[in-house]
Amino acid sequence: MTFRLRAARPADLEALYEMAKLTGGGFTNLPPDRAALQGKLERAETAFARAEDTIVDEQFVLVLENARTGAVRGTCQLMSQVGQRWPFYSYRLNTLTQYSQELDRTVRAELLSLVTDLEGSSEVGGLFLHPGERAGGLGLLLARSRYLFVAMHRPRFADRILAELRGIIDERGGSPFWDGVAGRFFGMSFQDADYFNAINGNQFIADLMPKHPVYIAMLNEDARSVIGVPHPTGRAAMRMLEDEGFRAEGYVDIFDGGPTMVAWTDSVTSVKNACNAKVTALDAAEGERAILATGHLATFRACFGARVLDGEGGIAIDSASADLLDVCEGDTVWSVAR
Repeated sequence: MTFRLRAARPADLEALYEMAKLTGGGFTNLPPDRAALQGKLERAETAFARAEDTIVDEQFVLVLENARTGAVRGTCQLMSQVGQRWPFYSYRLNTLTQYSQELDRTVRAELLSLVTDLEGSSEVGGLFLHPGERAGGLGLLLARSRYLFVAMHRPRFADRILAELRGIIDERGGSPFWDGVAGRFFGMSFQDADYFNAINGNQFIADLMPKHPVYIAMLNEDARSVIGVPHPTGRAAMRMLEDEGFRAEGYVDIFDGGPTMVAWTDSVTSVKNACNAKVTALDAAEGERAILATGHLATFRACFGARVLDGEGGIAIDSASADLLDVCEGDTVWSVAR
């Protein structure tokens, strides 16, 4: 394995832009716009450089690099506290029960209510793996290394964490959910709204979105059928989130209706089970398969490897992983079982 995750740098702009053009839309955290991506990288550079271990509104961008060739083939992001620069909107699925004594009938209506319940949470998102690398578990490395980053910098993240999954996008690049709900009020296509949100933020939602609940029964079948349903390419990501302890709690994205998964940060499996130890040997090629990480903020690095924990604060790792992480005996390595 020659791949490692590391902190993104301004020089990664072109690689991110080329990957952004492959997302197929509905991918707000990775817009195919150089200026927007440059802004993300500049914001991440500031976050990686900040010394205080406190929670503020920051964005960290990580990239998956082939250490042998230097090629960047994937990326992911962490947002430490959403909803600070502008509101973090979601739709919440609710049920309204009403009873008529005269008819002796109970009616339950499902509603979509515009809420900011998740404001202040941390978020993992922006995960994209180049189509040419979707083998060998690299998606797992991208996804789970984020939780090691959280564990290694825990004071910088909130007690609750969320992940938004892309919803259903049709063959035209449109969203049945957007067309059936918000699109009726904005006079713009899903692609235009999604792009505008990625570049300018979602204050326009606050300005124009109706604040009253939407009765799901009044939506067309196309819109109803995709509420809380992930895009086919996101089903594996949803399973990985569930394995980490994330759950769907009735929140869906206001643009495409995709599910928002929520968890308590300290209960996320890879955060809870992460441990740190001093490297005692570089000969653990036959050890337990694990994700290994080292560094702090801008020097963060992670890769697949092998480990043997000695139970006394020491860890032996394989020499290939030591090379990828640039560590030697006496250095500290974080790890979690693969």
